[in-house]
Amino acid sequence: MSALAGLDAVFRRELGTYFTTPLAFVFLAAFAFAAPTFAFNVARFFDTNRAELTPLFTYLPWLMMILMPALAMRAWAEERDRGTIETLLSLPIPVWAAALGKFLAAWCVAALALASTFPMWIAVNYLGAPDNMAILTGYVGALLLAGAFLAVGQALSATTGNQVIAFVLGVLMCFLLTMAGSPFVTGALSAAVPASLVEAIAHMSALERFSAFQSGVIGLKDIVYFVGLIIAGISWAGLLIGASRAGGR
Repeated sequence: MSALAGLDAVFRRELGTYFTTPLAFVFLAAFAFAAPTFAFNVARFFDTNRAELTPLFTYLPWLMMILMPALAMRAWAEERDRGTIETLLSLPIPVWAAALGKFLAAWCVAALALASTFPMWIAVNYLGAPDNMAILTGYVGALLLAGAFLAVGQALSATTGNQVIAFVLGVLMCFLLTMAGSPFVTGALSAAVPASLVEAIAHMSALERFSAFQSGVIGLKDIVYFVGLIIAGISWAGLLIGASRAGGR
């Protein structure tokens, strides 16, 4: 079996698993309910009197910080728990193909979740004349942010056979990535570490990178940041699972 054929087989298997169990439907329903709730009630969408989706994009990173690890937690932890990881690793496919196939399947579900908020995009166009290119850019950034959080969550899922532990670790790591550039974190660090290190940590903030997309700006550095996190997460998962193949469960 070629690497691409193996990737496709794992992708189809994973995507099918999501939709033959309640997981994907629960996830999509939770996202479709939570995103408008945050935008309308917390960010007070209608009180802004502006035809834009800023209230939605403002809260998306915080929503994804919880929901993406929930989607990612089963990727490898469930395989370890059920003992099916040996069957998967016995297939004649590269580990990276299996890791990438799992990631792409989860990313497709995340993309469907983002698509469930499109009625809000239609609504702001009905209510006024929004900057649709800025909204499109915001969605591109949201998709990249979702991919980064999923890749990190799946890498952490590869470290354990317990889905709850994988979820907690994923939320914690996504929280740290989100808060890295906040004044609270940089202020606390500035008294203990050199300013150059504080600045480097601040630039690791996923929230800061996403804010650029939210503003309608697609920067190469921001794309490299998110793609780098995705590649790092998939590679990390592949290395951990590859070690399992070499040394047993």
